[in-house]
Amino acid sequence: MWDFSIASTLAIMAQTLPYVLLRVVIYFSITFAYIIATGVGAGIGYTLGLAGSDEFQGQATFFGGILGFGLVGGAVYFLREYLLYMVKAGHIAVMTELLSGQSIPGGQSQISYGTKIVKERFVEANALFVLDQLIKGVVRAITGILGTISAILPIPALQGFMRFISTIIRISVTYVDEVILAYNMRLRSTNPWVTSRAGLILYAQNGWVMVRNAIWLAIISWIVTIIIFLFMIAPAGAILYYFPGEWGGYGFVAAIIFAWAFRSALLEPFGIACLMQVYFKTIEGQTPDPEWESRLTQVSDKFRKLTERAKPAMGMASSHPTASGA
Repeated sequence: MWDFSIASTLAIMAQTLPYVLLRVVIYFSITFAYIIATGVGAGIGYTLGLAGSDEFQGQATFFGGILGFGLVGGAVYFLREYLLYMVKAGHIAVMTELLSGQSIPGGQSQISYGTKIVKERFVEANALFVLDQLIKGVVRAITGILGTISAILPIPALQGFMRFISTIIRISVTYVDEVILAYNMRLRSTNPWVTSRAGLILYAQNGWVMVRNAIWLAIISWIVTIIIFLFMIAPAGAILYYFPGEWGGYGFVAAIIFAWAFRSALLEPFGIACLMQVYFKTIEGQTPDPEWESRLTQVSDKFRKLTERAKPAMGMASSHPTASGA
């Protein structure tokens, strides 16, 4: 089945409880911000709509709520670099230390320690964000390569099945960029462009092992998310019942937001810790395969950009050096 230990992952989650609680506070605060802003926007729209017909009032209420929801969504979008830098990366840094058998030094908080590690590797949040986007692009290319088997199987029914499998693969690799970041942390990298490049080649050459485990994690994660969603429909509908206008029927939207918060706060670090276990165990003793390096260079513009970033540190004139420097 899978190659990770759920018990070990839960132990890591318990050991990083300060970060888990921080994530809970942040993501559920975002959820309540969505609900409050939607309610305030709907209330303003409802009040303005009193000057018109019932139909106009309903429309004003609806669009006021949508505007409030959108404003919070925009704020979350602009905060994404901060969340990656200060929360996700810090949590990954601490989990990496624990999975590597290290302990958190005494005399400082876990969150301060995680932040210190991240700042040592990435002085600016923007650098981490740019690297994260490049890694995501390379991962998409890798999943495309793994899915090309459907192109050489001319059986129509099998091609349809393989397209379905390719879709599942793309959905399942949500946390790979975080795993590559953990690889950087584990190596105490002073040049994350070089080590990320090597880490992606290692991921690609062990792609099916990683994808098989990622698919199991995706199944577990979505089952739990759906259960949380179903549990949240009733209370979410009850909250929206008190909104002005006909908002009670949008309880499923609020339930989706609550499920997203639960997934981001708890299931995401769980999934990352599981894949970190698999990745570190699988690549142990391996070196990047030049054949996979060549494939990625050919198919991924993001990998070529990563190579260009890494080239000065690798001390090579070629635009596509090997990953042996990692």
